[in-house]
Amino acid sequence: MTESRIGNELLERIEKKQKNLRSLRPFNQGALLKLQESFRVSLTYNSNALEGNSLSLNETKLVLEEGITIGGKTLKEHLEATNHAKAMELIDGLVKKAHIDEIDVLELHALILDRIDPQNAGVYRKGSVRISGTDYTPPNAAKVPALMGDVYRRLNQKNRHAQDIIKSAASIHQRFVDIHPFIDGNGRTARLLLNLHLMRSEYPPVIILRTERQKYIHTIIEEQVGQNPAPFANFVASCVDRSLTIYLDALGTEAKEYLGLTEAAKISKNGYGAEYLGFLAREGKIGAVKFGRNWKISKEALEEYETEQAPKK
Repeated sequence: MTESRIGNELLERIEKKQKNLRSLRPFNQGALLKLQESFRVSLTYNSNALEGNSLSLNETKLVLEEGITIGGKTLKEHLEATNHAKAMELIDGLVKKAHIDEIDVLELHALILDRIDPQNAGVYRKGSVRISGTDYTPPNAAKVPALMGDVYRRLNQKNRHAQDIIKSAASIHQRFVDIHPFIDGNGRTARLLLNLHLMRSEYPPVIILRTERQKYIHTIIEEQVGQNPAPFANFVASCVDRSLTIYLDALGTEAKEYLGLTEAAKISKNGYGAEYLGFLAREGKIGAVKFGRNWKISKEALEEYETEQAPKK
C-alpha cells in the first residue's frame, strides 16, 4: 500500500495557520458562535447534498433555524436536515469525552436515521450491500462488529503533528466506508467521525462541498481499488486548509480580501497567469481556497508564494 503522505507545501501551510489560530485564543465568543452556526448549516447542507438531498443551502437554513417546511420537498429530506444537525450536537459533546466507544457511534448513526428508518437506526447491517458505481464489495455482515473495532481504535488515537492528525482522520473515514457497517447513512456518519477526530485534536471541522462530490468519491475509490490512500488524505488536508482559512478570517483581527484567479493574475509580480495559478491551487502548492466551484486567493498568500519563488540573491 502506498504511504498516504500529505504534500509538503500544503502541510506547511496548515501548520502555520493552525499555529496562528491557536494564538488567537481565547476566541471572541460572539464571533465563534456565529461561525459555528454557519458551519452547522453548511455542513448539514453539503453532507446531505452529497447523498442526493435536494434542499438548497438557504432552504436548509430555514428548516434548521426557523422550523419552516419547504414546499415540494419530501418529509425524508426535512428529517435528513434536522437529524444531521442533532448528530452534530452529539459530536460537539463527544469532543471532550475521554474515550469514544461503540455505543457513541451507534447513537450517532441512530440520530442520522431517526424517524427515517427506525428499524436500522443504530444497528449494524445484517446482510450484504453493494456500493453503486464501483466494483468494491464491502465485507460480509458477520465480520462488521469485529472490523469496526479498528475504527474505534483509530478514533481514540492521540496524534500530535498535523501530518498524523489529518492522516488519522482520513483513515477513520476511509476504513468506515470500506466496512460500510450500516444499511444506510454510512457517508454522513463517516464525515462526522472524520470531523470528530479533527476537533478532538483542536482543528476546526471540515466541509466537503457538494461541488467536490466527484473528486471526493474518486479519491475514496482509488484507495479501495488501487490501495492508494494518498489522494484522499491530501483531499482531506485541502479541506482542513480551507476551514483554517475561514476560521482565521472570522476570528482574527483583520479579514482578508479574496481575489478570483483572473484578478490575482493581473497583480502577479511574477507574471503568473490565471491558468497557472489554478494549477498551483489544485496541486496544493499555493494558499488558494476553493469557494463553491471557484478558486480564490488573498493578496497576502499570493505575495508570500511569489516571494518564496523569487530567485535568491
